[in-house]
Amino acid sequence: MEHNEKIKQLVSDVLGDELVLYDVAWHQEGKNKILQIAIMRKDGTMDIDTCAEVSEKISAKLDEEDFIQSEYFLEVCSPGAERELKTYEQIKDAIGEFVYVKLKDPKAGMCDVKGTLLSCEENSILIQYMDKAVKKKAEIEIANIALIRLSVKI
Repeated sequence: MEHNEKIKQLVSDVLGDELVLYDVAWHQEGKNKILQIAIMRKDGTMDIDTCAEVSEKISAKLDEEDFIQSEYFLEVCSPGAERELKTYEQIKDAIGEFVYVKLKDPKAGMCDVKGTLLSCEENSILIQYMDKAVKKKAEIEIANIALIRLSVKI
């Protein structure tokens, strides 16, 4: 929405070396505008105490800069265990992780697949998944991915 690049720069300056900015998003809940900032440690973890501490720092910096004209609520949170992978870099960083992929155009009768992300190339990803008791691999074109997110393996 508005001012996202400036917000990203401001938040990155506040986070330092230990934390990374995952996403900046605006949400509307009724009449309330919410600025949601998702952060995490470099290893993908996060805790509520760190979110609260960082929230205070970001809030103070946003108040100091005062470039957002409308009223809003600030929410600093973790992107979650099943976070969406929104960029090529995030997908590449998830190699070796268990992921869920929903396809735009189903291939070989598959609308979606859950499995281990084995590789990420410029135009495609390779996933190893289980079909009954057999390990299989699927190469998926990045252009055919409607959604890719981390998934909890059960």
